[in-house]
Amino acid sequence: MNPTYTAVATSSGRDARAVTADGQLDVQLAMPKEMGGTGDGLNPEQFLAAGWAACFSTVLDRIAQLQNLDAKDVAVTAEVSLVPAGAKFDLAAVLRVELPDHLCGDTGRKLLEATHATCPYSRATRGNISVEVVAE
Repeated sequence: MNPTYTAVATSSGRDARAVTADGQLDVQLAMPKEMGGTGDGLNPEQFLAAGWAACFSTVLDRIAQLQNLDAKDVAVTAEVSLVPAGAKFDLAAVLRVELPDHLCGDTGRKLLEATHATCPYSRATRGNISVEVVAE
């Protein structure tokens, strides 16, 4: 494996700090209130949602450009959930994509399918978690 880029971060748990090796990210983590925590910090699901939304949006824009489509007004909202599964939790996600009028219909559907097939986050989770892509 010859990576183009590697992000490095260290944390000792959900109620600890998360710090990247370059120091660009240094945040307090906290268990969400919904899970009995204080909620006075970020949580891993928020990071996954933010990263996935940014990646999906970027890939969508690049695919649109290759097809001579304008996707500049597209916004992606990723919802990442922890879902009880017996004594453990599974992840589930909904990617809500706000498409401009000119990308609605069949063109938009094909663009979302191509993006979901290409996005590294989507590919990494494929077959592992429930993911729904919704055009809005």
